[in-house]
Amino acid sequence: MWRDHLTEIIVFTALFLLVSAMGFVAARWRAPKDMAHLDEWGLGGRSFGGWITWFLVGGDLYTAYTFVAVPALVFGAGAMGFFAVPYTIVIYPLVFLVLCRLWSVSHRHGFVTPADFVRNRFDSPVLALLVAITGIVATMPYIALQLVGIEAVLKTMGVTGESTVARHLPIIIAFAILAAYTYQSGLRAPALIAFVKDTLIYIVILVAVIWLPYKLGGWGDIFNAADAKFDASPNPNDGILLNANNQLQYVTLAFGSALALFLYPHSITGVLASRNRDVIKRNMSALPAYSLLLGLIALLGYMAIASGVKPLAGPDGTVDGNTIVPVLFDQQFPDWFAGVAYAAIGIGALVPAAIMSIAAANLFTRNIYKEYLRRDATPAQEAQVSKVTSLLVKVGAVAFIVFLNPQYAIDLQLIGGVIILQTLPAVALGLYTRWFHRTALIAGWAVGMAVGMWMLYQVSSPTRKHFGGSAFPLEKFGFDTTMTIYVGFVAVLVNLLVAALLTLLLRAAKAHDGGDGTTPDDYFADEGDPRVTPGTTRDADAAPEPVA
Repeated sequence: MWRDHLTEIIVFTALFLLVSAMGFVAARWRAPKDMAHLDEWGLGGRSFGGWITWFLVGGDLYTAYTFVAVPALVFGAGAMGFFAVPYTIVIYPLVFLVLCRLWSVSHRHGFVTPADFVRNRFDSPVLALLVAITGIVATMPYIALQLVGIEAVLKTMGVTGESTVARHLPIIIAFAILAAYTYQSGLRAPALIAFVKDTLIYIVILVAVIWLPYKLGGWGDIFNAADAKFDASPNPNDGILLNANNQLQYVTLAFGSALALFLYPHSITGVLASRNRDVIKRNMSALPAYSLLLGLIALLGYMAIASGVKPLAGPDGTVDGNTIVPVLFDQQFPDWFAGVAYAAIGIGALVPAAIMSIAAANLFTRNIYKEYLRRDATPAQEAQVSKVTSLLVKVGAVAFIVFLNPQYAIDLQLIGGVIILQTLPAVALGLYTRWFHRTALIAGWAVGMAVGMWMLYQVSSPTRKHFGGSAFPLEKFGFDTTMTIYVGFVAVLVNLLVAALLTLLLRAAKAHDGGDGTTPDDYFADEGDPRVTPGTTRDADAAPEPVA
């Protein structure tokens, strides 16, 4: 009952209302004279410095779902759950130079989305549309999963009801408040709130890794308890160490997730809001500090095993593994600090959800509305459409949770990673080379997407016959093994192979490939450099020409 958690509810509500007030105040924080422009509303004026960007991007990537899902996976499967740690380490060297180039060319041309860049680089509205749709589709379930994190906290505090409406009413209210201050303040709201969110998470985790081992008898007892649990598990792949069957899945999932992370529109939005290239470089060097935090968060799964925590059951009687961390905090922390921990998870959902909805709205506005519905839209009209679209995106995310089983939304997020990876050749490789033919990139995207969906359809789970995860059994390819591989890794390799082979054929046939609207120096532009007038395209060896 909620009355048993009154102190926790009061602390949680007070901190939630505090950050909500900050969200509304953010409209006046570093605000220009006119917010009716996507550069201002959707990118914070492209003016964020090192500290703001560090908190914003960190708050964007390390979400409430990470806080509850990674320890839950470690609790259920052991070492496999630690895949998130190496992938967040590997990603930063990979994207260090890529993001600098993306920031520069976006600064020079006024790009707001990755699809803007693709449209200009490959002179292909169709390819840009595919990138935009891919980004929106992959982002929607990601936003919904932030609600899963908040729901796990509310369920632990007993703030739920029997009916569908009563059970989800707190979530609906929370996202209505989020929608209101995001509509008013744009990207400035999550940027300001991220300071509070990250501070709370660091405090909670540092206290947890000191206090909980002390209460549970030390790290030796914690790992012994986890080892004993997995020794008794009927699944031979569960354990505190990897084995021959799951090592390939671990490696490909970590590397594939690393490649996908900064292809998500919300990750790119945080980067494009930075003031200059140096801010990007400093952040790619400093952001691995969050990986240390993520490793500590993952260890909460082993602590939950040692403490004997059991996940709560859902309204239909099924066990909700996402409640592991909230229940652990409820049982091991004083009520007031458990409330602080719950607030860290809840606020940890608001920051990424706001950025994700803004990023999805920007994609729709720039690459669908302006490209196909109203080419002469003014900056003010673009900003207004993006604001309204961000509201609709949040409504869609709430609908995922209200009308679908949350576990289904989790499966969709795994599918989202496979989907967003198919934009890698056009976006990430496109920043370094114009060698790929635009038609070949479209074909590669289509084949990669088809292969990925077919593989996901073949994956089953104890509760689902199809789309039951992202670990594809290699035996379905005819191999005599029980090993699995990450679907997204295979799909993007097929994508690249098709794009490369078809490019060779099209180049040999001298097929027309359009123009390149960028020049080599665009990828090194910095703050204060002159900007290209929108509506022109340039070939590297030709003078500027109007776009037909």
